[in-house]
Amino acid sequence: MHRKKFFQSFIAIALVASFAAVTLAAENPSSVDQGKKYLLQYKFKLGEQLRYRVLHSTDIRSTVESTTQQAESKSESVKVWKVTDVLPNGEMEFIHVVESVKMSNRVPDRAKTEYDSQSDKTPPPGFEQAARAVGVPLSLIRIAPSGTIVEREEKHPQPPASVDMPITLQFSENPLAVGEKWDATYDVPSERKSGAKLKVRTRRVCTLKQVKSGIATITVEYQILTPVSAFTESQLVDRLTKGTVRFDIERGRVISQNFEANRRILGFAGKTSSMHYRSRLEERLIHPDKNLARRSNRSQGR
Repeated sequence: MHRKKFFQSFIAIALVASFAAVTLAAENPSSVDQGKKYLLQYKFKLGEQLRYRVLHSTDIRSTVESTTQQAESKSESVKVWKVTDVLPNGEMEFIHVVESVKMSNRVPDRAKTEYDSQSDKTPPPGFEQAARAVGVPLSLIRIAPSGTIVEREEKHPQPPASVDMPITLQFSENPLAVGEKWDATYDVPSERKSGAKLKVRTRRVCTLKQVKSGIATITVEYQILTPVSAFTESQLVDRLTKGTVRFDIERGRVISQNFEANRRILGFAGKTSSMHYRSRLEERLIHPDKNLARRSNRSQGR
């Protein structure tokens, strides 16, 4: 793969990830009801807005034909899910919007470029698509209580959504005890070095690690099951994350999630080639009550 095309493709992945879409506390046995099972379900209310602060970064260091290059991308954004409908069967519909984004990237042979939607009227080259996606409905999504996507309608031009990278975490439809696992498998399109297309079987494995004070801690790992070449693995490396999700069982929503990838791939573009891919995603629910309290305090102080 040509090096310039290689780095451009990974920067594109990083930009898209900003619009997608932890330290695990030790389990305290005394805080867990032995044998108790928990049903994990999303529970949104009509008219409410779930607002999240999202931090995402990637760092790709690659050596091809004795030449080493590095590309970096960082973003900080605020995404909002605006709940537009709740059906009698429990299905929920929401509009996905990115309210603001601050992004930067650095690619070989180019100066670092930055874009802040809150202060830059005109985006620099390469950020036009991201700028057009700020403040407008991106997708209308309907999910089942388990998080399974029932229907998705794109409201703004964007790359097709990958079935194995859903916007919500899919839960088991059955109650789970601490320590139990569930998973989902996917056949992901990829290609060989020759250009031939192939399907790669993957899965996402989830474990209910802990429940404490009504908060479920879930570990999540994405795995490749099909034996693949280094070249094919390099096409899927951005998916190979491990992380933790914290879910409020009573309120039925994710309150935080953290994922990391740290992968070295040898021989992806020749025997002496190598790639080190690192990424980090952090997401936190912004509590409306806290925001209102801050605004009230500021008003009283004037």
